[in-house]
Amino acid sequence: MDDANFQIAVKRVGNVATQLPRYMTDGAAGMDLHAALETEISLAPGATTLVPCGFAIAIPRGYEGQVRPRSGLALKHGLSIPNAPGTIDSDYRGEVGVILINLGRKPITIEPHQRIAQLVFSPVVQADLVEVDDLDETNRGEGGFGHTA
Repeated sequence: MDDANFQIAVKRVGNVATQLPRYMTDGAAGMDLHAALETEISLAPGATTLVPCGFAIAIPRGYEGQVRPRSGLALKHGLSIPNAPGTIDSDYRGEVGVILINLGRKPITIEPHQRIAQLVFSPVVQADLVEVDDLDETNRGEGGFGHTA
């Protein structure tokens, strides 16, 4: 698919009309996602919630949508996404929602229409796994978590 003509169909859904995702600057990698909430919600420290975004999309096969935290909210308030990046598969047609978690020490208020996350589109490769008896050798071998510390 030609990146210059990368188009994704979007449909408004849900009860709250909010802004559709959009890039906030010319060089932005992610589109901002808005909370499609009727009223504000408070998120206690350590709590999670699913926030609807008011739209559904049709991502082309061979791509995914990655839902990522907004850096400013993470830095200032500890607001993040527990499964970051969240994946929107190309065959999903339901309302996009964002799972938020408050990693901070104070309650956080999520306002209606607030920018809560970003959406980045990325190519996906589906692999065919081939079971073997042995894997090729590397210098690292089985060295795992923290092995270079």
